[in-house]
Amino acid sequence: MTLVDRARGCFELARPGNAVAAGVLTFTGAFVSGAGSAQALPAALAVAATVFATGAGNAVNDYFDREIDRINRPDRPIPRGAVSPRGALLFSAALFLGATVCAALLPPLAIAIAVVNLLALVAYTKFFKGLPGVGNVVVAYLTGSTFLFGDAAVNPVDAGGVPFSDATLVLFGLAAVATLTREIVKDVEDLEGDREEGLRTLPIAIGERPALWLGVVAMLLAALASVLPYLRGTFGLVYLAFVLPADVVMVGAAVRSFRDPSAGQRRLKQGMFLAAGAFVVGRAAAILGVGV
Repeated sequence: MTLVDRARGCFELARPGNAVAAGVLTFTGAFVSGAGSAQALPAALAVAATVFATGAGNAVNDYFDREIDRINRPDRPIPRGAVSPRGALLFSAALFLGATVCAALLPPLAIAIAVVNLLALVAYTKFFKGLPGVGNVVVAYLTGSTFLFGDAAVNPVDAGGVPFSDATLVLFGLAAVATLTREIVKDVEDLEGDREEGLRTLPIAIGERPALWLGVVAMLLAALASVLPYLRGTFGLVYLAFVLPADVVMVGAAVRSFRDPSAGQRRLKQGMFLAAGAFVVGRAAAILGVGV
């Protein structure tokens, strides 16, 4: 195995597409909360911390999942021999260090979120992943919290102040529920390997269809909550015109998962980013004074 092969394996471990996407969500949280050009540096530090932490979490997850991946994902770097388990741990530690350095320069609330998230990333793969529903909730929180982290990075909380904007909180909830539903669908896809390893994921504990129905109901409730920024006057009709199609995509994807889990979870991810885009468009329209 050459040095280039090992470097490529480490690059794959971090899943750069997912890491960069998480950074985009953090930037979205900062923008939706009302950040301007004066907050460019803390926003950039928050994005970098998110990218590093997500990559680190992906790498350490592959370390703990290396036996399961020999069944479910044999093409991943550790099962195919591109990276050793020890090498994956060292690479993950380096990325965690980068995330820590970036986060340490942010306001106290952002640092607190970063600490909780770093601990949750490690605890998820070691303790929570095999517990019915618990691992799904942890991943859902981690995804949604990228928006809270972006908000906290650019909006230091004064004494008695409100820590997050209404729009950021709704976006957090919508993203968290979409991710929860997607994680349930992914567990349905991975039933064979999870059973082999003796894991107690939600579909194994309560059955595939009840688990998928739980995801559908949660997604419907989140879609209903997505209109709150419009009802409260935070965003106008432009926001509503963009978020409602995103809701349709996500709810439809949850229903589609009954017959095609793989396609369903991909569509859920697409719908979540469409929803994030709706919040960006809503904030931009509010700044420009159009569609209100």
